[in-house]
Amino acid sequence: MNVLVPLLLAAAVFLLAGRFYARFIARSVGEKADRPTPAVTLNDGRDYVPTERFVVFAHHFSAIAGAGPILGPTMAILYGFVPAWLWVVLGGVFIGAVHDYATLFISMREGGKSMAEVARKTLGGAGFNLFISFTIVMIVLVTSSFLSATAISLTSLWPLAKIGVREGETFLKTVVRDGVVMGRIGGIASMSVVVITLCSPLLGVLLHKKGLKTAHAYVLAAAVCAGSIVLGIIFPVTLASTTWMVLISVYVLVAAGVPVWLILQPRDFINVQILYGGIGLMIVSLLSCGVQGLRVTAPRFNLAEGTLNLGFVWPMMFITIACGAISGFHCLVGGGTTGKQLAREPHARHVGFNAMLLESFLAVCVLLALGGAMAFTDYKAVVWPADPAVKSNPILGFSLAAGRLFHQGLGIPVALGTVFGILLVEGFVVTTLDAAVRLNRYLFEELWTIVFKRVPSLFRHYWVNSGLAVLLMWVLAYSNAFNALWPIFGAANQLLAAMALLTASAWLLLRRRRNWYTLVPAVFMVVTTLVALGILLVNYIRDSRYLLIGADLLLLALAAGVVTLAVRTFLKRGRLSAPVENVEARAGLGPE
Repeated sequence: MNVLVPLLLAAAVFLLAGRFYARFIARSVGEKADRPTPAVTLNDGRDYVPTERFVVFAHHFSAIAGAGPILGPTMAILYGFVPAWLWVVLGGVFIGAVHDYATLFISMREGGKSMAEVARKTLGGAGFNLFISFTIVMIVLVTSSFLSATAISLTSLWPLAKIGVREGETFLKTVVRDGVVMGRIGGIASMSVVVITLCSPLLGVLLHKKGLKTAHAYVLAAAVCAGSIVLGIIFPVTLASTTWMVLISVYVLVAAGVPVWLILQPRDFINVQILYGGIGLMIVSLLSCGVQGLRVTAPRFNLAEGTLNLGFVWPMMFITIACGAISGFHCLVGGGTTGKQLAREPHARHVGFNAMLLESFLAVCVLLALGGAMAFTDYKAVVWPADPAVKSNPILGFSLAAGRLFHQGLGIPVALGTVFGILLVEGFVVTTLDAAVRLNRYLFEELWTIVFKRVPSLFRHYWVNSGLAVLLMWVLAYSNAFNALWPIFGAANQLLAAMALLTASAWLLLRRRRNWYTLVPAVFMVVTTLVALGILLVNYIRDSRYLLIGADLLLLALAAGVVTLAVRTFLKRGRLSAPVENVEARAGLGPE
C-alpha cells in the first residue's frame, strides 16, 4: 500500500469531521456567536485577554502537542499498522476532538474555570476533590515517563552501517561497542537542549522587559535552534542516563518556581518552531515519497507480537496511543489558559476540535514514517529489543524513521535528519516536563486546602510543592523502565479524559441538552482504562513493582469514586422535569 493512501484518506476524514461533525456538536452544546466570552467580560489584561483566533490556536496546539502523539504511535505500531491507524483516525474524530472541544467550550461557559471546578458544580465537592487528586497522580506518571524517555534518548547510539555511512564520512562522533562503530546521535541533541535552555532566559528578558519585536524574536529563536545543532555536532555531550535524570530534575525544579516568562514561555517560543518545521517536513517528505512509490512495509496486523509485549490489542493498544487519539491532559490546558483567551464562542470549536485533529494527523505521519521508511526489524531492535539488558528507546526509533523519510523525500542526510527527529521530540518532552511540574505545584497547593483547615506555612511554599512533584517524578523514573511506565501513564491520561467527558455529560444533562456524543465515548474510555488498569495491576503484582502497584490501586479507587458520583448525578438529574432555566437556577449554573 502506497503511503499516500492512508495519508490522504486520514486528511479527508479529518477535513470532513472539522466541517460537519464539529458543527453538529456546536449546535448540540448551544454555541452562540453573539454571546460574550469570559475573555471579553472579565478582560484583565493578564489572564483574561480576548485574542485573535489563530494566535490562540498556536498557543493551544503548542501546549497539547508534545511527545505523546509521537511516542504512543511509535510504541503501538507493534500491533500492526492498520489497528494503530484506525484508532488514531476514528478515536481522534469521535473521542479526542469531541473531548477537547466540549471541555474547552464548557470551561469558557463557566467563566474560564478548570474542569475540576466544573466537577464541583456538577458532581459536588467530592467530585472536585477526586478530580484534583486524580490529576496529581496522572501528572506524576506523565512526568516520570517523559523523564525516563528523555534520559535514554540523550544517550542514544546507533550503528553507522545502519545509518548508511562509514566512519570518517559523517559529522557524527563515534564510539566502538562490541566491535561495532556507533554514532553518538543523542550527544548532539543533548548539547542542543542545553543551549536552548540556557538561551531561553535571555529571550524571555528581551521579550518581557526590553520589548523585543516578535519578528526579531523569531529570527533570534531560529538562530538559537540552528546554533545549538552546530554546537552539538562539534561538542556532543556524553553523560550517563542517570546523570541526565538528575540534571533534568534540577532544571524542572528551578523552572517550576521562577516567573513563567523567564524560562517556560521563551522555551515554548523556540521549540514551537521546531515542531511546526518538523510537521511540515514530515508531510512534504511523505508526499514526495508517495509520488516515488514508497509503500507501507510494516505488517498490517501483528497482533500476536503486540500481545506478547504489551497485552491484548483491546484495551492495551487504546491506552498505549495515549495522545494521538485522546488525551486527558488537553482538558487541563483548555481549562487553564485557552478558555480565558477566546474572543468569540465559535473560536472554541475552531481551536479545540481542529487542534486535536491536527495532533491526530501528526500521529498518522509518525505511523507512516515508521511503517514505510524504516525496516520493521530495525524498529523492533530499538523500541522492543529482545535483549532485556538493552533499554527501549522509542525516541530514537522515531528519529531514525524520520531521518530516513527526510532523506528519501527531500535528500537530507540520514544522520542530520535523525538528529532533527530527536530534537523534534526532545524539546517538547522537556517543555512538557517543566510545564507539568509547575501545574502539579498548583495542584498540590490546592490539595492542601482540602486536607487542612488551615494550611501549614511549609505547604504554602512553592519550592516545597515543586520539590514534592519533582521527587515523586524522579523516584518513579529511576526505579522503573520507560516501557513499564508508559502503559500506566496512558491509562491514567485516558481515564482523566473519561472523567472530563463524564463531567461534560453531566453539565449538558443539567441543561437538558443531548449528550450521547460525550457520554458514549466517556463510557467506552472508562471501561477501556479500568480493564487496562486491572491487567496492569496483575502484571505489577507478578513482577513485584510495589510503587506501580500503589499507583494503580490509587487510580482505580479515585476512578471508582468519580464514576459513582457521575452515576448518582445522572440518576438524580435524569428524573428532573423542570425547564432548562429552572434546572440551571437550582444548580447555580447561570443562564443559558
